[in-house]
Amino acid sequence: MVTLGDSIADGTVSIFTGPFGSALHSHDYVNEGVPVVPTEAIVSGRLDSTFFPKINREKADELARYELRNGDLVFARRGAQACGLSAMVDEECKGAIAGTGTIVVRINDRTRIDPKYFSILVGAPSSVAWLKVHAVGATMPNLNSSIISSLPVSFPPLPEQKAIARILGTLDDKIEVNRRMNATLEAIARALFQSWFVDFDPVHAKAAGRQPSGMDAATAALFPASFQDSELGEIPDGWNTTTLGSVLDVLETGRRPKGGVSGFASGIPSIGAESIWGIGEFDFGKTKFVPEEFFAKMSSGKVQHFDVLLYKDGGKPGEFRPRVGMFGHDFPFEAFGINEHVFRLRSSSVGQLYLYYVVADPRVLLDFANKGGKAAIPGINQQDVRSAVVLQPPVVILKKFNSTAAPLVDRILWNAKESRSLVTLRDTLLPKLLSGELSAAPNEIFKQVETQ
Repeated sequence: MVTLGDSIADGTVSIFTGPFGSALHSHDYVNEGVPVVPTEAIVSGRLDSTFFPKINREKADELARYELRNGDLVFARRGAQACGLSAMVDEECKGAIAGTGTIVVRINDRTRIDPKYFSILVGAPSSVAWLKVHAVGATMPNLNSSIISSLPVSFPPLPEQKAIARILGTLDDKIEVNRRMNATLEAIARALFQSWFVDFDPVHAKAAGRQPSGMDAATAALFPASFQDSELGEIPDGWNTTTLGSVLDVLETGRRPKGGVSGFASGIPSIGAESIWGIGEFDFGKTKFVPEEFFAKMSSGKVQHFDVLLYKDGGKPGEFRPRVGMFGHDFPFEAFGINEHVFRLRSSSVGQLYLYYVVADPRVLLDFANKGGKAAIPGINQQDVRSAVVLQPPVVILKKFNSTAAPLVDRILWNAKESRSLVTLRDTLLPKLLSGELSAAPNEIFKQVETQ
């Protein structure tokens, strides 16, 4: 059996562990500087730069031995969910510093191993499963260089590696296109909310005697031309403020079996705070399960289409950073629940999309963060949520916003579903390509795609 260690032994590959905590502390982080790649940035097989903290150049020079290069593979080495996950460093991320909790594998001889092929190989479900099984520790699994070196690998001739990487890379390219499109669509929906319900652009325009830009006359007619005082400051005339509790029909958490979910490899998915990252954002590598019979008996916490999901507790003492998410159209699953660390919210009076964006508004999240940071165990309770003061526009404007934002959110979720199908196809094709069951010729791939 060929292992990665064979390639390390002959110098084709090298491996090193990221800096330990004694070399890099959270107090080293600054607002601007050299990015650091933490394990949290490994998301669905790529590095998400929004998770990169920064350090100053002097500190980066101290840690120069951990500087990442284009084509490096960054592994998460600890944690029940993250351990074994990996992502390749691309042109955008090169020069960053490997974070604590990472292990880096570097291809030294690219005439023998193609980095993109290697990334696909070690990111395959079979490789990730192998690493998780061989990780050390029951409650907090850990990987080390020795374990990763023992990973079984298959390195066909370089032209074949490149052909496989090129073919499967086209699927990754489409997944990336969907991701970027989703980011744009969500930004449009968020900007619309900001314009109508935070900046009050249509009202300011009408107050100045102008037609609101980018808005038809019928929609513009829904907005007033003056303001009134409120506990939130100036708001459009005729609009109201209220509390979330006054508009919510559902505010509940889910639960999980006594003893946790670590012993269940299948069943009904149960998502927690780690999966609350926005609209249609889900890392399938972190999926947990509860037994079907347990889920059937759950009286709360069964997720419905367009539920607003709010991360309710967890984090370091004195610090709470709430997040909001939304799923739908059977993404990420047809049936799934939440655990006790997530709230599920619904409102028929303001609509799910307005509810999502009003809860995700920085002012509301800051209110939750301040309340949650004071708790002995960082987090918020139902009363904290219910007491949050929010804007309540007229029903006709709420309906207009929800109907305008709905196609954007629908497209985000459909793109997310398509990307999941592409990932499944990629993971199905890889072992067939490696075994020779399927030729790397494009026409053979197209035949396989048509049968999916």
